[in-house]
Amino acid sequence: MAGVPSRLHRVLLKLSGESLAKPGEHGVDPSVVAGIAEQVARVCRIGVQVAIVVGGGNLLRGAAFAKLGTNRSTADQMGMLATAINSLALQDALERAGIETRAMSAVEINEVMEPYIRRRAIRHLERGRVVILAAGTGNPYFTTDTAAALRATELGVDAVLKATKVDGVYTADPKLDPTAERIERTTFRDALERDLRVMDRTAFTLCMENDMPIMVFDMFETGNMERAVKGEPIGTWVVGDGHA
Repeated sequence: MAGVPSRLHRVLLKLSGESLAKPGEHGVDPSVVAGIAEQVARVCRIGVQVAIVVGGGNLLRGAAFAKLGTNRSTADQMGMLATAINSLALQDALERAGIETRAMSAVEINEVMEPYIRRRAIRHLERGRVVILAAGTGNPYFTTDTAAALRATELGVDAVLKATKVDGVYTADPKLDPTAERIERTTFRDALERDLRVMDRTAFTLCMENDMPIMVFDMFETGNMERAVKGEPIGTWVVGDGHA
């Protein structure tokens, strides 16, 4: 597939906070986290280097607090701490699955995880450790989607794997429109023109400008992450215009 390596060697997995909870619930469900950890572990065991950015929406949404009057910077900092809780849960689950893991934070919470330093993160990846990147970019007003795009670019990954509970990007919401069709491949420009909303616009633009491929796939179909890194045709790829 032009523009996408036939096999991925280093990836950044973007997880929503909600993916750590049972459907329709909040918080962190240990059995759900264990299932995600096992999917990641399978990929690590075949030699793929994995970084992870996880959101915090299962615990709280800073934007929702801001709408109710909380200072936006404070609300976003609360959200950053929520991502740190989720990161620790993932770290524990991965280590129980036998995978060496390091959690790194964009804000200083040195008692519980390392500070994010790009060269150190790359060294961890090269040594086969999963690196979980907490606290977004460390700045308010930026989403964890943007953090994922930024870290993917900094760490030189082959692609961003955006985990969802659907099997890719559709022409319309498949829950509302029975005629909606899954898109196997599209370009950044086409996705913007069609308003496909793969990631938030800042994150998407950062990936587009740095020619960083994005795969949107169903993380909760057992084995899908492994299929994705092996180059099997699942999900939806978003690639640069020159690779259409």
